[in-house]
Amino acid sequence: MRILIVEDEIRIREGIRKLLSKLDPGYEIVGEANDGLEGLDLCRQLEPDLIITDVQMPGMNGLKMLETLHDEGRMVKTIVLSAYSEFEYARGAMKLGVTEYLLKPVNLSEFSKALENIKARIMEDNRRKPEKIGTLDQIMRELIGGRLQPDEDTRNYLFNNYHIATDREYILLVAYLGDQYEARAKDAKASLRRSLSHYEGIGYCTLEIESLRSLLAIVYHCASPSDFERWVQYQLLKSFTEPAAIGFTVVDSLTQLRAGLDSVFPYMDWNLSFEDDVLISYPKITKIQTSMCIYPQDIETKMKTAVCASDHEKEKELLRAFSDHFKDGKVYDPHEIKESYVRFIWAIIETAKGIGNKRASEIKQQKLLERIMNAKTRAELSGVCDLIAETLSSMEDETASDNLTIRRAKSMISEFYHTGITLDEIASRLNITPEYLGTQFHKETGVTFSSYIKNFRIQKAKELLIGTSLKLYEISDRVGYSDPKYFSKVFKETTGQLPADYRKSFK
Repeated sequence: MRILIVEDEIRIREGIRKLLSKLDPGYEIVGEANDGLEGLDLCRQLEPDLIITDVQMPGMNGLKMLETLHDEGRMVKTIVLSAYSEFEYARGAMKLGVTEYLLKPVNLSEFSKALENIKARIMEDNRRKPEKIGTLDQIMRELIGGRLQPDEDTRNYLFNNYHIATDREYILLVAYLGDQYEARAKDAKASLRRSLSHYEGIGYCTLEIESLRSLLAIVYHCASPSDFERWVQYQLLKSFTEPAAIGFTVVDSLTQLRAGLDSVFPYMDWNLSFEDDVLISYPKITKIQTSMCIYPQDIETKMKTAVCASDHEKEKELLRAFSDHFKDGKVYDPHEIKESYVRFIWAIIETAKGIGNKRASEIKQQKLLERIMNAKTRAELSGVCDLIAETLSSMEDETASDNLTIRRAKSMISEFYHTGITLDEIASRLNITPEYLGTQFHKETGVTFSSYIKNFRIQKAKELLIGTSLKLYEISDRVGYSDPKYFSKVFKETTGQLPADYRKSFK
């Protein structure tokens, strides 16, 4: 039995290693990891029969590692070690396929019994594989999930029941449905099968891969993969009534199915770079030449102005213009497109927060970041823009009770903070006295004007320190401080750190 140990305390790892060698010389320790992230990588590489893992570890914990493996379809037998205080927490891992739970400190008798139970389960699984799996779809799902190796019994079973030779070319066709997976999977699968049935001389099966929000067609009989690829590009793609990213690759044996899927799927986001109905063919996609992706700073500037003015029609128009910026017929690296979206959406959110949009403050920016960076279709990026448009349109209702004068003052701060604008200048533009503006500002916001604009500038400085490589004097100037030394002093008074130290803490 091949075993991977995931434990951050070296003495416990050594103890487990010694116990295993005493209990059974046949137990093979194929790897050891200090945390869940390292364990995840080793599990993908080594494909152990058993994982012995702690729960609480720095970085990625044991249950998060198991959750990721579960989502990838890697159902490895597992022994979870946990302290008493963590035990109820660990029991929540039942859905992740955890086989045994042991409390620390580990009891030798219980540890031995858990190992014997797992060894017996593995032997039973191996004995019953072909009969237990049954249908072709189930066999392919087990192969894709890494839960089945095509041993002699499996090979005979496939050939005798489905006339499939394992050492031949297989075509993988991936249809990524993204956010629409749950709503579309059933109908899209039926549509895919109907389309494939029109291509004569092929044998195939179709699977739903929920963890990837995709459909997968495995074509195991095909005279000419290149002809089939052209047919997919010019015929099958037209059959999808709604947008989907379609990936294509060929592997040379049954054992390479999972590797083929792992190769093509990361490139599915190239769908963002092309017009609709373009097949993402791996490895051809790796040789694509791209144009330089230039960020539309002018659209961002206009968008900030529209947000400050609560001009919702203009906001929607500029959101469309931003999306259309990447549809000019050129091919851009999809990661650069996503980074542009992150930068643009961040700028909008921070502007909206700066003028009091409560909904903008409630947006979970990390989740939004993941949504953008995981996107593989333009529809998913459009969904993010729709969310932002909805958030902005809700602003008037939420700020209706605010003093109109203060709303206008906040808007001016958001638009002109980088110029060093003062209370007197804003009061002059609003045709009121500085004293009246200062009093009303404190009454409505709970802070003085000077504190508000200082905190606003420091927040902008934080964003530039983390998100750019600008020099400190450049950042100082951009947020309205002409003297870099004074800027550093104010920054430290506000945050407890000098700007340079703050930047280093995020590297």
